[in-house]
Amino acid sequence: MLNIGLKDLIEAGVHFGHQTRRWNPKMRPYIYAEKDGIHIINLEKTLPLLETACMFLGDVVRGGGKILFVGTKKQAQEIVKQVAQDTGQYYVNARWLGGTLTNFQTIRKSIQRLEKLERLINEGLINSYGKKEQSSLRREYNRLLKYFEGIRTMDKLPDVLFVIDVKKERIAVAEAQRLKIPIVAICDTNADPDLINYPIPANDDAIRSLKLILGTVEQVIMQARAEYEARGYRKLSKDEEPAESPALQQPQK
Repeated sequence: MLNIGLKDLIEAGVHFGHQTRRWNPKMRPYIYAEKDGIHIINLEKTLPLLETACMFLGDVVRGGGKILFVGTKKQAQEIVKQVAQDTGQYYVNARWLGGTLTNFQTIRKSIQRLEKLERLINEGLINSYGKKEQSSLRREYNRLLKYFEGIRTMDKLPDVLFVIDVKKERIAVAEAQRLKIPIVAICDTNADPDLINYPIPANDDAIRSLKLILGTVEQVIMQARAEYEARGYRKLSKDEEPAESPALQQPQK
């Protein structure tokens, strides 16, 4: 069970959708009413779907899986970064580069370039270059860091994609679909929920709405991660105990 209720969702403005003229008819089952030209999301549908999505995410993390959070719109960037970092997951909060998933090996080469430039800078080796080239290398480093900071340790494809805005992140969604990577997404009234394995009907624009939903997701992931790590520790203690130091071994008789 989640630690939030309908009142929390209402107070965070989760129920406010887009203008009626911008809606996607496929969201009809999740719309409660229309008010002042705005669609109102049915929170009695949102709550159980949020719970279902959280259960799925928890199971993934509990099994050692990894989540890639995608939120490049301005109001989502910091929240996505914070939640991903706090939970030990991956994130993309700048522009989604085409091929991030479907051309992953090329992306890995860009990340390797980022790491090489970082070593040059941190070890002071960049000072052996001329000023003009130093400036060019630093610009390249900052650009690569902007796009790849959140996935630089991602050495294989993620187990799940968590998307903030389905319409804006349509390329990311298409890539995940092509690779059969499950997608969890916040679906506002302009989204196509048929593209998503675990849709969460909700306001994807308001910061309070995003904070509430992602905060709830974060709690679930943190708990699941703790269970996964505890299970790994217990296994190490039981099955992989280090050999006793020769100095402590009893002499054989």
